[in-house]
Amino acid sequence: MRIDIITLFPEMFAPVFGDSIIGRAQKSGAVEIHTHQLRDYALDKHRRVDDTPYGGGMGMLMKAEPIALCFEAICAEIGARPHFIYMSPQGKTLCQGRLRALAAEEENICILCGHYEGVDQRLLDALVDEEISIGDYVLTGGEIPAMVFADALCRMVPGVLTNNECFTEESHFNGLLEYPQYTKPAEWRGREVPEVLLSGHHQNIEKWRREKALEVTAQKRPDLLK
Repeated sequence: MRIDIITLFPEMFAPVFGDSIIGRAQKSGAVEIHTHQLRDYALDKHRRVDDTPYGGGMGMLMKAEPIALCFEAICAEIGARPHFIYMSPQGKTLCQGRLRALAAEEENICILCGHYEGVDQRLLDALVDEEISIGDYVLTGGEIPAMVFADALCRMVPGVLTNNECFTEESHFNGLLEYPQYTKPAEWRGREVPEVLLSGHHQNIEKWRREKALEVTAQKRPDLLK
């Protein structure tokens, strides 16, 4: 999978995606992440990509043409049109189901990081395929939401994690929260690991994990059971 990110701050992404799991995935070729400085596509010598909104109002809006030019350059480089996503507090809230679908359906994804008061609506209408939010709150820019989205998506790409069970057993993948987990020692400060996990009886362990997943979901996120 290839992910292209249109941003005013491409330098923010290298420390996040250059190491650990995503860094190794890029080195192995399982995923490609490319950042693009939007100001490189500005039309004036000052590299301006924003302007005042028609009708008045607070703040500035990102202009349509630099974003369009950047997206078109990405399309030309890839030789295909990537699925274009705008990280926006007005978008549908990101969920594991949507990530799973995108990982299965899309080979190329482009992410637009918003700033200021948003983006000229004409650009969104003309080019953006969907708007995605990471929650009902507003941040100073779209870079952090883009990192969250890209990280969560890359984990589901084949070859990024050592085994699919690394994510299929996690919270939200199957609609439930994850069961409790324990590691050594078997007793810690008077608290013991549940005996069934020490039994070696895989069928009983799986039954216990299912029951606990339902229990944890009912306690912490009963809305998921609906």
